[in-house]
Amino acid sequence: MSKFTNKMIKKYKTSKRSSIIVYFTLRLLVIICMIDQLLRGSLSNAILCLLSLFLFTIPTFIEDKYKIELPNLLETTIYCFIFAAEILGEINNFYGIIPFWDTMLHTLNGFICAGIGFSLVNLLNENSDNINLSPLYVAIVGVCFSMTVGVCWEFIEYTCDQLFLVDMQKDRIITNIGSIKMNETGENKPVIIKDIQSTIINTKDKSYTIKNGYLDIGLNDTMKDLMVNFAGAIVFSTLGYFYLKHNNKDDKITNKFILKKR
Repeated sequence: MSKFTNKMIKKYKTSKRSSIIVYFTLRLLVIICMIDQLLRGSLSNAILCLLSLFLFTIPTFIEDKYKIELPNLLETTIYCFIFAAEILGEINNFYGIIPFWDTMLHTLNGFICAGIGFSLVNLLNENSDNINLSPLYVAIVGVCFSMTVGVCWEFIEYTCDQLFLVDMQKDRIITNIGSIKMNETGENKPVIIKDIQSTIINTKDKSYTIKNGYLDIGLNDTMKDLMVNFAGAIVFSTLGYFYLKHNNKDDKITNKFILKKR
């Protein structure tokens, strides 16, 4: 039995029993999924399962490495987020089957990352005699940290799409565009095109018809992701602001998402 598994078992004997049950349950499901993908011959999905198993170890690693305690609900949410994004979203195509799956996860990501950024600055604030940051400052840092993570993820999606053509920035069908490129006079004035019925893409070997509009390759998806990430970050940072402003350590919601020093 590995040292990591021993640590998880020890955590099970503490107040974190529910998060450890979730951890082992999801880990088992990921292993089953990985075996299934190998039998199907999908090496890329099997690697994605391995990545998920690795990501599952990060919360416990952070706790041990930096002597920080992750609240039970936060740790459980992180495990479920990883499973929902990688196994359900990517491998089982929940992104395509459930229209708002991607939006929900990006909103949750904004909320969680704001909590982490908020907590890190708050730990510094509480454990230093020379630093006394205002609740508003800590809340703003939480938003900025969350948005930085969100932007970096969009960089990753764009890079993968450009290098490997994997369409992580999901295409959208739109019916109205404003385009300076379409202005035949060369003026810096957009040509407004509305109610697009279809577009045709011609390649060397084949033609593709896009019905009911124009194919947007990533911009709308990226901006939507960043907007809902921002919304999630604002929600947590607002809760965090009042948590610090009124010194409300008994806040049953915010308290369950803030890292604490051991």
